[in-house]
Amino acid sequence: MPGLRVRHIGLDAYVRQVLPQTAALWADGRDFETYVAQTIEIARSPYGRLHYRTAGLYDGGTMVASFKRYERIVHAGTRRLRGLGIGAVFTPPERRGRGYASAMLAGELDRARAGGCDLAYLFSDIHPQFYSALGFTAFPAREIRLRADGLPATRLNPARLEDRDWPGVRRCYDLGERRRPAGFTRSPLVWDWIRTRMRQAAETGGGQKTDLVLRRGRSIAAYVLGTRDPQRDAYVLDEFGFADDAAAETIPALLRAAAGDLRRIVGWLPPGGARELLPKGAVRKRRQAIFMAAPLSPAGGLLLRAFAESAKADPCWHAEHV
Repeated sequence: MPGLRVRHIGLDAYVRQVLPQTAALWADGRDFETYVAQTIEIARSPYGRLHYRTAGLYDGGTMVASFKRYERIVHAGTRRLRGLGIGAVFTPPERRGRGYASAMLAGELDRARAGGCDLAYLFSDIHPQFYSALGFTAFPAREIRLRADGLPATRLNPARLEDRDWPGVRRCYDLGERRRPAGFTRSPLVWDWIRTRMRQAAETGGGQKTDLVLRRGRSIAAYVLGTRDPQRDAYVLDEFGFADDAAAETIPALLRAAAGDLRRIVGWLPPGGARELLPKGAVRKRRQAIFMAAPLSPAGGLLLRAFAESAKADPCWHAEHV
């Protein structure tokens, strides 16, 4: 479209111009002040300052659409590829139906491709077909529900996760990713970003953050991250990890310990290498946060095929959701 241009939106301008319009969609029960404060916290985090931007499509001096962009490294086997995450795509109601969002994202994908990115990805809450028209493929998005009392009640002596445990958690995660054909890598900055988002969600979701670890001497043998939500009578799982096969066998009992007196364990269907540790449970299609990706290079195309080959598991953990 002639005269349209994508440009960076500074944080202050994004707070003034965009957040008042998007709060109804994405505040998720938070009051507006909290929604703003947590958005600012993410943007000013060490990860945010380097790898997170807000941008908009402008028609002259008027912003007609906006989005957030994230940079992540994704692995395909031993290869490390550059990924572009897209989120919070928004067009003001009075400007919808004119193709602004399509033009904005198409231009961003072209720039990412020219800049050496291998794939773009997002989590679609509504209208996945809109992104399909731009070249994105939707991958299986499922939820699992387990009866907590159906898991083994093995005595493990788990402990609450402490700050000193995070390097051990990261090690378990990295070992798990080595077993998978494709997935997201996490640098220390990414871990800090994920921890911030988990804490924010726990503060606003009505539950109690409950992260447990199983220690083996000075090391971490296994961990589970999630939230106890009494209103749902469920432990809501973000992810789990383990250091070796022996530790993997403790995961069901560790999840039961995290659930405590709650009846269910719920969450996204875990990715390959982790899904196999849990009983079948009740699995159903997830209608929100559908993982979608578009290849921007031949290597990105191979990565998407690797994701597609894991049909019995989901492509990533809930903790990757942006």
